[in-house]
Amino acid sequence: MIECDVDIETDDGLMATFITHPQAGGPYPVVLFLMDAPGKREELHDMARRISAAGYYVMLSNLYYRDVPSFTVHREDPASAQFMFKLMSNLSNAMVARDAAAMISHARADTAADASRVGTTGYCMSGPFALWIAAEFPEVVKSVASIHGVKLAVDADDSPHRRVRDISGEVLVMAAEHDDFVDRAHYDRLVTAFEAAGTSAHCEWVNEAHHGFVFPQRAKFHKAAAERHWELLYGLFDRTLKN
Repeated sequence: MIECDVDIETDDGLMATFITHPQAGGPYPVVLFLMDAPGKREELHDMARRISAAGYYVMLSNLYYRDVPSFTVHREDPASAQFMFKLMSNLSNAMVARDAAAMISHARADTAADASRVGTTGYCMSGPFALWIAAEFPEVVKSVASIHGVKLAVDADDSPHRRVRDISGEVLVMAAEHDDFVDRAHYDRLVTAFEAAGTSAHCEWVNEAHHGFVFPQRAKFHKAAAERHWELLYGLFDRTLKN
């Protein structure tokens, strides 16, 4: 596997980005792996490696770069957690869509990448970002996943559920039964929007799981649900990016 760390230039600064892909046999479809709120860290690097090993050019950026060059929350430190929430609040769907444009532009210039076939996956904080990016770039984003994503169908002008008609790719959504940020009514509102728009979407309500169930280093890690996520994610990307 090839791994590198690059600084991608955007209109707002330099965005530190981890890139990984197989050593030979490319160009490979691009996967934008959008970080969750605790920050770009080794746990996410390992997940990016797991995706790239299946034959993808994976990009994982520090979305907080406008405020800090790097960040990883220290959960035992209340001040660190408070700062994390401040960093989260400084982001918007539109800002991350601009970041995605810079990431795709970088991939277009790399012979190892095929930026005409892009998938995107977001977790928690970045679930809505992933859907928004799919709506912004329907000509290249062939698939999108939101895993225990938040603010997917809310009363806001930039709520992703308002833009599902703009998504041309296939969608995967997984929501946890026990989630302080997404209750069943929130989830059902998103599913209804997909159905009304005729969007190709597979949505799963994951019983017994809690918010953050994918991450092995989280207290609420749920192994069966996490592996189900990997099964669905690989299937999604294989169908939409390799065929």
